[in-house]
Amino acid sequence: MSERSYLEEISIRNLGIIEQSELELGRGLNVLTGETGAGKTMILTALSLVLGGKSDSSLVRHGCDRLVATAQFSVTSDSSEKLEEIGAEVEGSSLIVTRTVNSDGKSKASCGGVTVPAGTLSEVTESLIEIHGQSANSQIVKAARQRELLDRFGGSSISSALDSYQVNYSAFLELRDRIKSMKTSANKRDGEIAELEEFLTAWSALKAVRNEPSTVEDEIKRLSSVEDLRIASSGAIAALDSEDSGALTLLHAARRFLDSAKGKDSKLEEIAERVAESLFILDDASSDLASYASGLEADPARLDFLQNRKSELNLFIKRWGGANSPDDELVALAAKAKSSKESIADLKGGDERIAELEKELVAIKKSLLNSAQQLTEARIKAASELETSVTSEIQSLAMPHTRFFVDVNTADYSASLKESDFTNLGCDEIVMMIQGQSDGPKIALGKGASGGEMSRIMLGLEVVIAKSHPVGTYIFDEVDAGVGGKAAIEVGKRLHALAQSAQVIVVTHLPQVAAWADTHFVVRKSSDGSVVQSGVSKLKDAERVEEIARMLAGLEESTSAREHAAELLAMRG
Repeated sequence: MSERSYLEEISIRNLGIIEQSELELGRGLNVLTGETGAGKTMILTALSLVLGGKSDSSLVRHGCDRLVATAQFSVTSDSSEKLEEIGAEVEGSSLIVTRTVNSDGKSKASCGGVTVPAGTLSEVTESLIEIHGQSANSQIVKAARQRELLDRFGGSSISSALDSYQVNYSAFLELRDRIKSMKTSANKRDGEIAELEEFLTAWSALKAVRNEPSTVEDEIKRLSSVEDLRIASSGAIAALDSEDSGALTLLHAARRFLDSAKGKDSKLEEIAERVAESLFILDDASSDLASYASGLEADPARLDFLQNRKSELNLFIKRWGGANSPDDELVALAAKAKSSKESIADLKGGDERIAELEKELVAIKKSLLNSAQQLTEARIKAASELETSVTSEIQSLAMPHTRFFVDVNTADYSASLKESDFTNLGCDEIVMMIQGQSDGPKIALGKGASGGEMSRIMLGLEVVIAKSHPVGTYIFDEVDAGVGGKAAIEVGKRLHALAQSAQVIVVTHLPQVAAWADTHFVVRKSSDGSVVQSGVSKLKDAERVEEIARMLAGLEESTSAREHAAELLAMRG
């Protein structure tokens, strides 16, 4: 497997019917099975929480104060760079993400030992895990999601074309807005010029430096309190250095007493070392205090200058700035001074300047149009390849006559495009469709496919896309909904194929799917009166035969089911 992130372990405490469970996951295909109501979906709920999902106090196990869900990821160097931005610690390659939910509904999230908002967890883990359940099937019918999937499949050819387009689009919007602003301000041009020139003159005369307000304020406080500071430091020196009762004199005496017993008791020697260390520290502090006190001098002229400077700075900020701290306002005003010359040039240029910029806008729009066409061409090429690959996949998933189509609908580039035809993501609308029979109509996803068919289409898409733009971990819940027999075996085979290039975690009730697992977990439920507990265990080979036999026959002791289970497990070779 290529160097990729994956989920190493998930730990759950007091979530729903699960009292405490831990799963150490493998890199290939991980399967979770168990009887209905045993808590399989609770494991996905826990994972959803650590991925930044919505918290709910009803998830906390009855009678408990809070639930805790923890996930440990192995992350790549690329992910580590993003994590460092939020201060998260990655030990080796392991990242630990924790989410707690209290019974009163309050939740807390941490990432790499740093407390973060739940939304940050979503951003951090977005490239690590992709979850597919019924909600994912509902998402794929949306045009934005279909465009995202196509762009992911297209890889670098689409991403580079999109980057180029977005550079042009951003430049176009910036210049368009600049021209619009210039036209709007034409009537008040003279007043704005006069105000900007006045500001620049005042700024130039002020000669302010970064953080000057706080620096001046600190020095004023010191010079205004010279006598108080002298009294404080002198008193402290006396308390330390007095020959009769100073702290240093007493510590020296204590040290001499302890030195007289040196070598007679190790415990006393440890105390003696601490006394000696304290003596050294206080001796250094005494020297520093003496140096500090000798440097204290009243400077009325300097104090007067600083107070005048403070007044000057405050008056300037009050006249030209806002209500933030003086230091922050000074930074903002420096930025304003930097841009004011260009603003004055724009204003003084008047109609001639607007005409020049409109010529520039025509040239930029031409570049924008060209980059939009190149983006469309890259998407059309990728769409054709995606159609062929996904069709092949879903036909192998017991949908032999179904074809998958990706239409790239775009504006007519031969005509004059309106500004509204351009968006930050190009001029294309992506529409994914299926055709159930060779002579049947094309039907948009979500309108012509059952839940089971949609699950298989999603699986086919992910198997194809994972080869070109992989996510570290894929999680499938109910991917086998409405599937059975040969189709179920093919679903298992495709999940196993996807697991060759990424970690895959599947919750399933189908033995034909479970048989393909590299790592098999079973979620078991035990009941004692009104108390229900659920635990997760990793199965060995012999235990897998028993579990798959149970899934096949619903019976604990069935010889024929065991034989069938062994046959299914033999499929992996």
